[in-house]
Amino acid sequence: MSRKPIADYALVSDCRSAALVSRDGSIDWFCAPRFDSPSLCARLLDDRGGHWRLGAAGEHRASRRYIDLTMVLETTIETATGTATVVDALALGPDERGHELGTRSPGIVVRRVTVTRGTVDMELDYQPRPEYGLIRPLMSGVDRGVVGRGGADVLVLSSTVPLHVEGAAATGHFSLSDAESAFFALSHSTGWEPVPAPLTAAEMHRLLDQTIASWKSWSELHQHYEGPWRDLVHHSGRVLQALTFQPTGAIVAAPTTSLPETPGGARNWDYRYTWVRDASLTMDALWVAACPDEAYRFFEWMAIAVASHVALGEDLQIMYGVGGERDLSERELPHLSGWRDSRPVRIGNGAWKQRQIDVYGELIGAARALQRYLGDVDDTVKRFLIGAADAAARIWKEKDQGIWEIRGKPRHFLYSKLMCWVALDAAIELAPLLDSGERIGTWTATRDQIRQAILDQGWSERANAFTQSFGSSDLDASSLMLPIVGFLPATDARVRATVSAIAERLTDARGLVYRYRAQDGLEGDEGTFLLCTFWLAQAQAIIGDVDRATATMEAAIAHANDVGLLAEEVDPASGELLGNFPQAFSHIGLINAAWAISRAGTGEAATDTPQDVF
Repeated sequence: MSRKPIADYALVSDCRSAALVSRDGSIDWFCAPRFDSPSLCARLLDDRGGHWRLGAAGEHRASRRYIDLTMVLETTIETATGTATVVDALALGPDERGHELGTRSPGIVVRRVTVTRGTVDMELDYQPRPEYGLIRPLMSGVDRGVVGRGGADVLVLSSTVPLHVEGAAATGHFSLSDAESAFFALSHSTGWEPVPAPLTAAEMHRLLDQTIASWKSWSELHQHYEGPWRDLVHHSGRVLQALTFQPTGAIVAAPTTSLPETPGGARNWDYRYTWVRDASLTMDALWVAACPDEAYRFFEWMAIAVASHVALGEDLQIMYGVGGERDLSERELPHLSGWRDSRPVRIGNGAWKQRQIDVYGELIGAARALQRYLGDVDDTVKRFLIGAADAAARIWKEKDQGIWEIRGKPRHFLYSKLMCWVALDAAIELAPLLDSGERIGTWTATRDQIRQAILDQGWSERANAFTQSFGSSDLDASSLMLPIVGFLPATDARVRATVSAIAERLTDARGLVYRYRAQDGLEGDEGTFLLCTFWLAQAQAIIGDVDRATATMEAAIAHANDVGLLAEEVDPASGELLGNFPQAFSHIGLINAAWAISRAGTGEAATDTPQDVF
């Protein structure tokens, strides 16, 4: 059973997959060749899941950081006899600069340890377990490394130091003195492909250098935000890029599965997919912390992935595989005990079958954010957007499962109605670009009907706030989106009352926000949500309460780990990070809240979208 805190991990990525590296130098989660591929190392979820540790052999202190402008991890190890640095990366290919980042990634984990003072004793413990720990590969020593075979996988570990092979493990103990280095690399292929030759020290050195140069090139080209929390905003932009599957532009919600919403609980889901819901918020975040080219690639992929649903008159699916796959059927892995015994471990996500009508608003809202690009979109995508707006107009009165994918009876969720309003509001604005002027009258009439329904049925006098669903008095953080999407102005008394109600009654002692506190059809509790906390900061900035917005922002970012990564939730009792990690939505929320506060702090409209300014 894995017991390390979730915050103990750092992320490395090649924009196709990712690995999580613990503070003591153990890769405890690694899937290849895609984010959603079966794991090669999964000790994060169970000791039997496999790992690869490179670290000090005895007592030591460790500190770590990302090399400036990169997602390449550098850990400094201090022992009684010396100091060493370990550099970890998922390698990028040659000449991957700027927009080319991740286009030729070789899928190789590269690790280098260099002693900078004295002498340091190091050890390597390599125990990969492909297919979520089901396979113990047969290992054999070869010149400059170890080859492991099992199931469909062939793993080649390159090493510049001698390794001892025994069974399904390889170990090494070695000492390095001042200015000496050792290199290691893990390559993955399938049993029907030629076995990769182990890499030389020069080849591994070159992979590291080109990976660092590639990340720096991307950051220097893309990142221009200069407001408050600049470094965190830029870092969050790199995290979003690291969670991007470069071949399609899809962004995964997180690179992990089944990290729980409460320790020992069963709210454990696979987040290695991309949600349509993330679209609109992601567009704004990419404008701030990356660039519109990344935003447009994400939208273009998403539109293509979902277009046939609308063409066939079907509901939009809420999520897809990173390659555009639709069937994400959920199953359990009973042989894994889960992080801190949080069963079950799940792969796939059953929510792909749910009906969530808010996705129309997020999709067309994303198109509005990129409208200056739409002149280059072909007629197929334009027809798709028109069809999506027509669908929102047709089904807005129907019940669904809502933004939080509640696994209970469908309801009239306020957020779902709000996003249908967004779909039509955006479609009306886009009508000239979509050549759909004849629909403006119908869309406008339906948009106004939705607005009136929200005002009449979404407001609760008892709660003195807009609430989770029509006729309910339960608060829900998603109501904070009313001012964020421009449904009501910041001066509206009901908006201000809703923001105050959530700040006062839906937060914990740390000032972090719960999604809701109502029954949702699932067993167990959950933590406070960092995305919702950033929404509160953003909404407070929009209504002009910059001091409270800043305080809320600081409360949220205080829970970033030592390398600036955020999970989905925070344990209200311990303050520990919970949920899949790192969470794209949390970093998206950070970026958008920082942007809103920066605008409000200068006296400019916090509702201005980044594309209005950049």
